Amino acid sequence: MESLKILIVILLSSVLVDNYVLSRFLGICPFLGVSKKIDQAVGMGVAVTIVMLIATVVTWPIQYFVLNTLNLGYLQNIVFILIIASLVQILEMFLKKFSPALHKGLGVYLPLITTNCAVLGVTINNILDGYNFIESMVSSLGCGLGFLLAMVLFSGLRSRIDDTQVPAPFKGLAVTLIAASFISLAFMGFSGIVENIFA
Repeated sequence: MESLKILIVILLSSVLVDNYVLSRFLGICPFLGVSKKIDQAVGMGVAVTIVMLIATVVTWPIQYFVLNTLNLGYLQNIVFILIIASLVQILEMFLKKFSPALHKGLGVYLPLITTNCAVLGVTINNILDGYNFIESMVSSLGCGLGFLLAMVLFSGLRSRIDDTQVPAPFKGLAVTLIAASFISLAFMGFSGIVENIFA
């Protein structure tokens, strides 16, 4: 029962409290670039979630059974980046073959998952937080769902902004960044809520 409680806390914290986009500001490039249309935002969010989960499945055992065993922990960043880049290439080939519309819609942002610091951040923070394999998987799932939630919310907000009259000085990137900051401030309201629920 205690372990289930820990997993729920990790999941909810990853989605709401420690949202990688809105509180840690990782993965901002696809957050701002692919959030114009809801279907592209959902596609990017799902793709990033899948990459986070698969990257965790691969990097966690490599860290503990290879790098730590051989005292090569200093190679963590390089090894993790290579693994993530390979996974993204495989995902891109898969989408190109089985979902050409989504592949075309994501465009240049799909290969940018390779350099999405949120994916690298999840894999490294799972190690730094001392999570075991199951906790790392739950954390990665929560971070991916948090990324997806942020993308969908921001996409909805941007579609509303596009339908309104925006003063000339705020048009374009300025109003987009202001809207992103409002969503980030709203998510700050979740801080402490998970710990209080399970206290």
